[in-house]
Amino acid sequence: MLPDDSSMALDAQPRTVLLIDHKVLGQVAQNDRMSANRRAVAVAAAKAGASIADDRFRSDLAVDRKEGKTDVVTAADRDAQHAVCERIAESFPDEPVVGEENDAPKTVPADGPAWIVDPIDGTNNYVRNVPIWTTAVATVRDGSPIASVILAPALGDAFVAGPDGSPTRNDDPISVSDRSDPNVCAVSPTLWWPPDRREEYATATGEVVRRFADARRYGSTQYELALVASGALDGLFTNIAANPWDTVAGAQLVRDAGGTVTDAAGDSWHPDSRGLVASNGQIHDELLDAVATVDEYR
Repeated sequence: MLPDDSSMALDAQPRTVLLIDHKVLGQVAQNDRMSANRRAVAVAAAKAGASIADDRFRSDLAVDRKEGKTDVVTAADRDAQHAVCERIAESFPDEPVVGEENDAPKTVPADGPAWIVDPIDGTNNYVRNVPIWTTAVATVRDGSPIASVILAPALGDAFVAGPDGSPTRNDDPISVSDRSDPNVCAVSPTLWWPPDRREEYATATGEVVRRFADARRYGSTQYELALVASGALDGLFTNIAANPWDTVAGAQLVRDAGGTVTDAAGDSWHPDSRGLVASNGQIHDELLDAVATVDEYR
């Protein structure tokens, strides 16, 4: 009886052996668990701070000033940041916390893990009883965000990003807008230009009015970034060097939601970059042109 040619053909085929490195898979799984844990801690820490800030909102608070007439701070800012830091320390006691208030470090370390906190982003709104302010917490490694949380308790909004790349608002997925016509886009000239740079501020506002449908300015950069991420706002820009507590959490939200975030020159944005340009990606070049015009008055 002749041999079965089909079986011989099968035996003659080269065999591909899939080698699974169980150590690598184990490390990946462990990293995923650690990232998820960081997200959970970021959420819990933000809630702890936001709870204090919300309890004291529209109450009789003393307002102190830091470096300028509009650079205000309250006991709610300090106490909220303390609550955030306490919650982080329960799980990650040896990791630095970069924050706006108290004696927290002010720069993001280039290496290793760290946390970035703004207990009340939009304190000027807060002390004027305007409900647009946020508590923002981001956890980073080597300067890159792992997970971020922006809570707007007076508005009932909770924005969360990372580590899976699926940002949410109140647990519902969000994405940037798909608007590409500048004539229907709303844009914010964000952050605050100091008194000696008011010509730049005026130019930035004028550029929005000339290039886009309308201007929006909410008084909280983290909230504005969250609005870009959720498609409510189409873009924002500034040529000011931003503080990390005002920007890092929101920048991750925008990126994870499909948007574009660069510095004023159009290069990749980092916490120490000059300027911030965030958009749905469709109008980014127009925003960069606007920033270039503002820079002429530097």
